[in-house]
Amino acid sequence: MTVYVDDAVTLWRGRRWAHLMADTLDELHAFAARLGIPRHAFQNKTSGAHYDVTAELREHAIALGAQPISRHRDRMLVRAVIARARAQGRGEAP
Repeated sequence: MTVYVDDAVTLWRGRRWAHLMADTLDELHAFAARLGIPRHAFQNKTSGAHYDVTAELREHAIALGAQPISRHRDRMLVRAVIARARAQGRGEAP
């Protein structure tokens, strides 16, 4: 399994944000814990596929082994990761 983090290109409230993604929710939660993101931050997440992180945390995630991807260049990969996580969240086989 692999954890991905995309380009920090989204601007919101004057900060840059990226998306941390993984094939399974367990993997996403475990990696986020390594980044210091509390588990309660994931509550009420509807997609279950990704978590928004700041540009600074994106760099830390890469240092911890997340695979950097480009949302523009790797669009099909991003869609596949999100689809697998959503299917897992609905109880379907990933």
